[in-house]
Amino acid sequence: MNTMLENDFRNASSRESSYTGEPLSVVGICLDDETWRFLNLFAGLTPSIRVRSRVASYRSDQDQDAILEQLGQPAPDICLLDFDTNRRAAAMMAERIHASVPGVAIFAVSSHNQPSAILEAMRCGCSEYLAKPIDREQLANAVVRIGSRRKEKRDQSHAQLLAFMGAKGGCGTTTMATQLGALLAGSFSRKALLLDLHPDFGDAALYLKLTKTRYHFFELLENTDRMDADFLESFLMRHSSGLELIPAPEGSVGTRDALPPGALANTLDFLRPRYEFILVDLPPALNEENLAVVRDCDQLYLVTVAEVSAVRNVVRQLEYFRSMDIPREKIRVVLNRHHKRNVLTAEQIEKVIEQKIFWRVPNHYPQVVKTISEGDPIAQLANSEVTRSLEQWAAEIGEKPGAETKKKEGGGLLGLWNR
Repeated sequence: MNTMLENDFRNASSRESSYTGEPLSVVGICLDDETWRFLNLFAGLTPSIRVRSRVASYRSDQDQDAILEQLGQPAPDICLLDFDTNRRAAAMMAERIHASVPGVAIFAVSSHNQPSAILEAMRCGCSEYLAKPIDREQLANAVVRIGSRRKEKRDQSHAQLLAFMGAKGGCGTTTMATQLGALLAGSFSRKALLLDLHPDFGDAALYLKLTKTRYHFFELLENTDRMDADFLESFLMRHSSGLELIPAPEGSVGTRDALPPGALANTLDFLRPRYEFILVDLPPALNEENLAVVRDCDQLYLVTVAEVSAVRNVVRQLEYFRSMDIPREKIRVVLNRHHKRNVLTAEQIEKVIEQKIFWRVPNHYPQVVKTISEGDPIAQLANSEVTRSLEQWAAEIGEKPGAETKKKEGGGLLGLWNR
């Protein structure tokens, strides 16, 4: 690409960046060298897309799992599929992608612009047809359309999706998610759902004293083809605050089969119109399932404590999410068990992670351990500084304009402060 064209791109970029959401990930399939260079220059000079990889063959005979492996996980937002090398193979590839991951937008790319060629591409699942050489404005407008549809879908989905992940085990992440969920439901009359995504020994049900579990969240993911209101009802557990829960397995599902393609995204899409808040308790792992939730959530809360190992992990998590193009403003760091006498001060932690701490939850750990041993954590934590801090946090995200917080009867909402 010559300098004149690069300048042309830069001058036009401000006019064509009307899509202001997260960058859309793009995979190129069998693109010729000139189109590939054009795509990378476009991505480098506009904020709307991120080029992820280049696939060199159509391989339309692959099964569904192989298609997903070829495209990468999570699936890209857009595939640019070149039809010129082998139109029949390209059409079969488009059909297979459309059937396996219908959420992926397929852009056909070709030097042929006859109506019959365009119609053929549309019939096999392509949503856009870009004639070579690709026109910058045409590509920009196509990207904006896909981004706008994504945003419209999210706006219509209703529920705010709040994800919670600990820097390591023992940071209090599960208790924070359960407390906030119960406060949103009980004190602020919000329809709230908590999802426990720990594949091994999740504790959210125990912390809510909901011990008679029937089915867990991973069983729901394995049966998305049966998803309807009645089927969902069989998975729900209800806390006295009004918070609903879909629990984790009581044991381990480490040997479970691979989830159906798009199962997690489809499940969240099904749940969002039914709630005002969905809280997701994530294990402290950087895996594909967690990343899919993080990409889809409205806010990610990284929960840490004032320990060197935990703070180091926060730095690693932030670096990983940055490499995955997760916007920094989506991620908020929460300091649990905060005390002015901690060896690591909040200011030192902020300097290390290069980010302000969003919320500081005071340290009440000794009393919580005592209440656990006495078996009555709810009453003991009724007026604790921890509960007051979380009430303020819940009010920031869940208080309705002009509404007053409900007076709680009896003790606090929950207890247990050890996960």
